[in-house]
Amino acid sequence: MIYWQIIFWICFVSLAHTYVIYPLLLKFIASFHSKTHPERINQSDHAVSILIAAYNEEKVIKEKLESIFNSNFPKEKIEVIVGSDASTDKTNEIVKSFPSVQLLEFKERSGKVKIINHLKSIAKNEILILTDANVLFDKNTIHELVKHFSDPKIALVDSNMINIKQQGKGISKAESTYIRGEVGIKHNEGKVFGMMMGPFGGCYAVRKSFYENVPENFLVDDFYINMKVLEKGGKAISEMNAKVYEEVPSDWRIEFKRKIRIATGSFQNYFAFLHIMTRFDALSFCFLSHKLLRWKGPFLMIALYICNCALSLATLAFYFNQEKFGSIGLLPPDFYKIGLYLCVPIFILSHFMIVLFILDILLKAIGINFFLTRLVTHFLTTNLALLIGFFKFIFGVKSSVWQPTKR
Repeated sequence: MIYWQIIFWICFVSLAHTYVIYPLLLKFIASFHSKTHPERINQSDHAVSILIAAYNEEKVIKEKLESIFNSNFPKEKIEVIVGSDASTDKTNEIVKSFPSVQLLEFKERSGKVKIINHLKSIAKNEILILTDANVLFDKNTIHELVKHFSDPKIALVDSNMINIKQQGKGISKAESTYIRGEVGIKHNEGKVFGMMMGPFGGCYAVRKSFYENVPENFLVDDFYINMKVLEKGGKAISEMNAKVYEEVPSDWRIEFKRKIRIATGSFQNYFAFLHIMTRFDALSFCFLSHKLLRWKGPFLMIALYICNCALSLATLAFYFNQEKFGSIGLLPPDFYKIGLYLCVPIFILSHFMIVLFILDILLKAIGINFFLTRLVTHFLTTNLALLIGFFKFIFGVKSSVWQPTKR
């Protein structure tokens, strides 16, 4: 029985650390860090290259480019390069209507990673802004990202992704709640350690000299670029005032498919940077706390559930027949108290979450969206996506070619 307890505690502490202890610890330490405001830069001292990989983005590309050129950043200091991944709609035609935008037309599907690697190689400026076609800029976005590069230690700056057009249905509100939480964690990682664990990918800035080409079959390029920056000694932070806007899909099937893709790419990065754990420094601590334990979440939950069931049943058996179990020494002296105050409540909570998940499916079938059940469903499906993504990774990923989310 002692082995069941050891596995139980490892799983319980790991999950509690990544989801509760680490975020609260960061928030507490960050509260002692005064907010630094970089000196207002002379915008003429900096120039940026904005890189966009696009595939059939006719619905959003015009508004995207307009949001860039409507910025308060000097137009002559902005280079925009769009790599069209063999688009078959009007994407190329729309991009060509912007004379100052450089368009590279790829004749065969290449994938985002290959396109961005190539665009980076021809970009003229040291500061690169990598952004998706459906992510719209605020007037101050470029300046708020660029101002931090006056500090030579800063190598990557993430934007603040704000979700728009939430319809109050489907998974959009639950996804937005999750993203808000992640924004806070990453912002505090930057404040405390200068080691944010990955930008959101929709828009971030990076020094060209710190950018290392991403393997062409990788599905999550932004995390790879971020970790290479940190390996080279650069700092990665987020800027809450660098606001960008993206619509969150409400269709759970679309979002679930996207999460599986991200999960598969996460395990690619897991093994690419596992060696960092031998450093025993702040970087390995952040990587373990925020990413590795999260990615192992489904396996920890399964092991925790099995052990918890066994320990809870043993606790109940002990409760109803204490003399028998105590006399044969089957259970440790303090086992009953541990089971009563911890195992049994977790046993009840885990099954309550399953009930909420089933209830959410039933409510969704009749068009009712209850936020609490939506959050539970979002949490469970996110971990299910990680589980599926792991097996997709095991079977191999040959290409990073993607299909954009329906707008």
